[in-house]
This record gives sequence, structure tokens and C-alpha cells, in this order.
Amino acid sequence: MPSFLQKQSIRYPIYGLLGATLALVGFVAYYSWWIALIGLALLSFLFFMVFRIEYKNRRETEEYISTLSYRLKKVGEEALLEMPIGIMLINDDYYIEWTNPFLASCFDEDSLVGRSLYDVAESIVPLIKQEVETETITLRARKFKVIHKREERLLYFFDVTEQVEIEQLYEDERTALAFIALDNYDELTQGMDDQRKSSLNSLVTSLLNKWAKDNGVFLKRTSSDRFMAVFNESILQLLEKGKFSILDEIRETTAKQNVSLTLSIGVGSGVSSLPELGTLAQSSLDLALGRGGDQVAIKLANGKVKFFGGKTNPMEKRTRVRARVISHALKDIVLDSDKVIVMGHKHPDMDAVGSAIGITKVAQMNERDAYIVLNFNELDTGVRRLMEETKNKPDLFDRFITPEEAFEMITDETLLVVVDTHKPSMMIEERLLNRIDKVVVIDHHRRGEEFINNALLVYMEPYASSTAELVTELLEYQPKRSKIDMLESTALLAGIIVDTKSFTLRTGSRTFDAASYLRAHGADTVLVQKFLKEDVDTYIKRSKLIEKVSFYKNGIAIAKGSPEEFHDQVLIAQAADTLLTMDGVLASFVISRRTEDMVSISARSLGDINVQVIMEMLEGGGHLTNAATQLYTSIEEAEERLKTAIDEYLEGGQSE
Repeated sequence: MPSFLQKQSIRYPIYGLLGATLALVGFVAYYSWWIALIGLALLSFLFFMVFRIEYKNRRETEEYISTLSYRLKKVGEEALLEMPIGIMLINDDYYIEWTNPFLASCFDEDSLVGRSLYDVAESIVPLIKQEVETETITLRARKFKVIHKREERLLYFFDVTEQVEIEQLYEDERTALAFIALDNYDELTQGMDDQRKSSLNSLVTSLLNKWAKDNGVFLKRTSSDRFMAVFNESILQLLEKGKFSILDEIRETTAKQNVSLTLSIGVGSGVSSLPELGTLAQSSLDLALGRGGDQVAIKLANGKVKFFGGKTNPMEKRTRVRARVISHALKDIVLDSDKVIVMGHKHPDMDAVGSAIGITKVAQMNERDAYIVLNFNELDTGVRRLMEETKNKPDLFDRFITPEEAFEMITDETLLVVVDTHKPSMMIEERLLNRIDKVVVIDHHRRGEEFINNALLVYMEPYASSTAELVTELLEYQPKRSKIDMLESTALLAGIIVDTKSFTLRTGSRTFDAASYLRAHGADTVLVQKFLKEDVDTYIKRSKLIEKVSFYKNGIAIAKGSPEEFHDQVLIAQAADTLLTMDGVLASFVISRRTEDMVSISARSLGDINVQVIMEMLEGGGHLTNAATQLYTSIEEAEERLKTAIDEYLEGGQSE
């Protein structure tokens, strides 16, 4: 039996056939009227049948449409009232005009009509105000995906609780990998007898095994000073909440045995690929060790890094053997180059310029030309005085060039030496990195996530007082074709004095050895003091900054300048140094406007508080006792962000 739609499709051919038959009857009537009469009668009968069929079809059509409309209406009502999808209509004042029964049941109520969204589900209001189309929210301990139809003032609620729980379970069960290193194991055990070394090994192993057992971690020792740990993301979250207490436990327990042993842990997480996980863990460990050790670095797949620990001053692990090896490697690289270009960080200080002068001397000792890239508009008072002094030595003064001049003279065989920084964004001219393939990095700052990649040689020692100290040691092992003159050694000594605050901070025995070497080669301490002198106006400005100091918590002093006043970085740093000399101050932070849209923060501490970590939370960096950052915001907002970072640091965990 033909369907309704098939019946509709044969109506129009019948009408065409009737028309053709009528024309044929008219033609036959011309020759025989009685035959035409019979044909007309038959045609009338056919017309009658067609009209009857048409009438029947029309009735069926009306009945079909009526039935379909009813079914559609029924389905719509069923969907609105019975399907497990919440539907809500609201007015412009965020009052509920209608909900389906399912949504009302989610709130354990019979009806929500007439109630305000602020009372029923306040978390939805920001979604509506911000015109967010889709968002997942929590209502009555269940997760709902909310779809907002702004024009209709309509909200759909899809219960995705099970889906979210499954996703969370998947995330919690993902594998995390950690490499653990005993920072200074070789140095500490070098002079130990077998019995004491075995006792130390047993102590450390038992502490780590207990920590692993208590936290559900699989731990395997891979060498005398290395371990590997495997766990999942949920355990990692618990370890983060505990602030990786194993760091403090190892440090404090071994200290009681008169052995200052510390741990560094590198963790890789957030990826499913085991080779990639291993790469992240190793990179994290390298980062933790490069920052001085005694800390945990957790590198995620998105490039973010979290740090825990790092609250103690790193113990010196440099050896003269390493300095000699690095010096010889640098000599070979210089000899393999046609010229050397040296560059420090933006707004260079005495350490950066002094180190650069030292590297030019290394190049001269190996019979290579060297040039120092400098932006003469970004020099502080001390460096300006040094430059004025170098004008009396044309051979040295002519070595200073602008970034534009550097671009004109570089070749495929040119060597770029970056001193006193390892961050491309901090360099005077970052584009030189892209033009020069041969790069050497010499720095004393603790390594950050941003780093110069593919360097031929990296000499980073966070245990050194300054880059000038490192360069001085490298000079000792270079060929003695030319002697270091008075001004060159004075510039290097000035760099050491500035970064150690006249040998009071971050000063080790090697610092005095380097200073002694420079003094023996003619370094003039009186000239250093001349470079570092300050005028009365600077003293008054610094005093005004300090005058506005307030104490935040735990001996933390915060001073901020007036929004209308601008101060240079050196003055801000000097104010922070001065505050640190005050009684009861463990750490000092000075906030001041540098330019119309930039605020600078200088941070100093005596070592009890790691100001580097705090500044890294604000996209800055530095040392445990000396750090800074620059923010493009107001002074008030900078202060709030600083206090938030301090609070987070004091709670134990910090992310970068």
C-alpha cells in the first residue's frame, strides 16, 4: 500500500493526463459528435474519481499533519519535563521565571520559580554578566556544564559529575617521575673513612626509604648520590602540600651528625610519554642544581616550573680544577674565533661591565680582538665614572661599541660571550643571539627557567659572589702574553665589591683570593671608592624612600616611593641595602616607579628569607639574598602582588 508521501507524488501526473484526454475529446467531436459524447461521459467519470481521490488525500494530509504536530508537541513536553537536562528561564533582574522538574529536583525543591539566582546559585551570576556561553560549575556537590543562551535568557544544565570524576581519576593516576641527587655528597665523603661513610649512607637511605614508604613512592638508588622515584599525580599533590618536608628532614638530621648534606629533586609530570617524562625530570634536576641545590623543581609539560625549598644559602662547591678546565675550554673557543663580542644585561652595573672588560683581556691574551656592547644611555653613575676613566686609555675605550656597530662587524666565526646574565630577555641586544652561532655564558646568578639555548660553554656558579670573581679566576689560567693593567683589574675589583656590598654578603674564601689576585695586579681601591661615591641629592632621595618604610611580617620591611616620583634602579637597590642594615630587618623590599608605566622592586635579605624565589613569583630573579623585578602596573598593585608573593613563600610553595 503506497505511503502518504508516495500518494502526494502521483497527484500531478494524473492532472496532466486528464488535461490531455479533454483535448483529445474536443478533437474527436469535430468528426463524430456521438463518439465525443461518450468520451465526455467517460471524462466526467474520471473527473469525479480524481476529485474524490483529491478530497481523500487532503483529509489524510490534514490528519497526518495534525498527528505529527501532536507527536512533536508531545516530544517537546517530554524533553522539557522528563529528560535529565536542567532548563531555566530568567529575567533581566536574575529572577527565575521557569524551570523544568529535573532542575528543581537537583536543588531538592519542588519549585524555583520567583526566586533570585543570588539565593539559588550565585556562582551562575558572574557567568551571565560576563556573557560566557559555556562553563562548568558546582551546584549542590555536583558538577554541571551550563550553556547560556543570552538572547533567550535561557540556561541549560548538563550533569557532568561522573565525567569530571573520571577525568580527575585519570589525572590523579598519571605517572610522575623524579630524580633525586645528594648535592654535596662527593665533597663531604672525600675525607671520610669507610665506617663513617657507610653510616652516612645508611642514615640518608633510611630517611629516604621511610619518606617513600609513608607517601606511597617507589624509590630506587641508582648510584652513590642519585635516586629515582616513581609515583602518581595524586601523591605529588600530597608531597606539594607537605612542602617536600624530606628536604628539611635530610638537612637537619645530617647537620646533627656534623655533616651538611642537602637534597635536590627534579620532578617531571603532566605528560603520558615516559621518555618525555624522563626528559622533564632530568631538566628539572638540572634546574634545581643550577639554582644552588637544596630544593625541588617540578617542570610541567606547559613549560611552567614550581619550586619548593631553596631557603638556605648554597654551599660553595667550586674547585680550582673546574676553573682551570673552563679557562682552557674558553681559550680554545676564543682561538677558534676571529673576534669576540662581549655583552651583559640591560642597565649594566659594575659587575657586568667589569666582567666584560675581563673577557676582553682573555681575548687579548689569546691574540684576538674583543669588543664590549654597551648602551650608553642606560649607564648608572658608577659605570659612567668608569667610562670617563677609560677615556684616558684609548685602547680600552675604543673597545666599547653600540649594538648597531656590533651587527656591522659580526661574521660566521664571531664569538659572543654573555656575562652576568643567562636570560635572553635581559640582554642589551637579544637579536645578537640569533645572528651569532657561537655563544658562551658566564654568570653567577641562580639559573631560571628562561635560558640561552645551544651555548658552546656555560659557566654558571651560583656559589660565586659575582661574575667578576669568576672571570678573575679564568684570567689566572690564560696565557701570560699581556699583563692586566691597573684600570682593568680595578674594574673587576669594583664588580666584586659592588656585588658583595664591600665583602659583607655572599663572600667566600675564593672571593678574597680573587680580590688578592687583582690587588697584586694593581687594582686601586681608592679609585673603586671614587667610582662608587654618591652625591648628596642621591643620599637625600634614598633617605626619603626609607622614610616611608613599614613592617609587614616576620621582620620584612617594605618601603614604597611616591607615585609622582621616579627613581633609577641603583638608588632603589641602595635603599633596600640600607634598610637591611636596620635592627630587626630580615628582608627588605623597596618599591618605586622607574618610568611612567614601569615599577621596580628591589629585594634584599640576610639569608633567612630567599628573596630570589619571591621575585621569581613576580617574573623577576636574582640571588637568595639579592633580587629584583620590574612590573608594568601601579605602585599600589605592585605592593599587593608583593605581599601575596611573600605570603605564598612563607606558606612554603612557589611556582614560576
